[in-house]
Amino acid sequence: MTVTYAPIITSLLDNDLYKFTMLQAMLHQFPQTHGVYRFRCRNNEETVYPLSEIKDDLELQLDSLCELQFLEDELEYLRSLRFIRSDFVDYLELFKLKRRFITVSTDDKNRLCVDIEGPMIQAMFFEVFVLAIVNELYFRALSDDSVIAEGQRRLDAKVDLLHQYAAEQATYTHDTPPFIVADFGTRRRFSKEWQAHVVETLYKASPKIVGGTSNVYLAKELGMTPIGTMAHEFMQAFQALDVRLRDSQKAALEAWVHEYRGDLGIALTDVVGMDAFLRDFDLYFAKLFDGLRHDSGDPYVWGDKAVAHYQKLKIDPKSKILTFSDGLNLKHAWALHQYFRDRIKTSFGIGTNLTNDMGITPINIVLKLVECNGQPVAKLSDSPGKTMINNDTYLAYLRQVFDLDEPE
Repeated sequence: MTVTYAPIITSLLDNDLYKFTMLQAMLHQFPQTHGVYRFRCRNNEETVYPLSEIKDDLELQLDSLCELQFLEDELEYLRSLRFIRSDFVDYLELFKLKRRFITVSTDDKNRLCVDIEGPMIQAMFFEVFVLAIVNELYFRALSDDSVIAEGQRRLDAKVDLLHQYAAEQATYTHDTPPFIVADFGTRRRFSKEWQAHVVETLYKASPKIVGGTSNVYLAKELGMTPIGTMAHEFMQAFQALDVRLRDSQKAALEAWVHEYRGDLGIALTDVVGMDAFLRDFDLYFAKLFDGLRHDSGDPYVWGDKAVAHYQKLKIDPKSKILTFSDGLNLKHAWALHQYFRDRIKTSFGIGTNLTNDMGITPINIVLKLVECNGQPVAKLSDSPGKTMINNDTYLAYLRQVFDLDEPE
């Protein structure tokens, strides 16, 4: 492959909001926590060419990434978000990613390997950048005018859909929850420029539906709402912190409440599966958090369980919100909204189908926390294929502790 020197990431703000919110909580409460992250391509056999071919380009991009610092206007923007504390922004003013914490290699099967190991207040900030860079380098070799034209055709169809949904939403009664969609596509985008084009196009087409993005840079530039709370790594880390494993979910939720005091109140449910989550999500947490986020398993089954759980706790589900973020497109999101709208509020985070819908098979890449403070950590989501750990003994122990069956 041709080595390309132009940096892809040119701003540290070009990252998902939940990286900032998790980083702030870790810095304030667990600054000495050590993490190990591993890269994996889940559809490795479907790539047009091996990802190992972008290794040299990726090394150069990481060199460039680790030279970046936050600019003054970026820091001021972060200060304007009420849940970001001033001392955290002071920390970010001095912040630079350290190149020594990330290594790139290839294995004996010629697969691309990326390993991150270091303090989590450094290591956790690499993930979205690395995935966005890998995506852009991979698709750069496959892009031509016909690919861009097909992407634009599909984007135009999404605009037409939004206009259709907006017209239908205009007939709602005042007490019917609106259809709300946010861009969650930074990590899986076709390119940085394409994501910006897509998000701006959809926002201008229907700002009442597409008013948010997880990308903090785009939120700042376009005047949109930055969206995000926590990811799996935050909940997983507590499996290795100073609490009983059985209490790790409750400890994570408690730490989040302590940090944000009612802001950012969407809890992630699938670190050890929805059923085990709900056993920990008692009346205390159900009242403190605004709602729940779905990221694996059947969304209809999951949502029905959430509604039933609120009803069991004598909480009106209509006062809560369910955020769906697993492999969605606009039609699927609209169908879910229609199904739940009379019972509970909904919102939708759409990633790949917004920012990488070009007629080329996307690469399904992840960079996950696999160790914390020298101990294995894992997620046992409601989609077994999303489990990522090489320690079967720990997985069995985790299932035993949370009373989970072996996957079929």
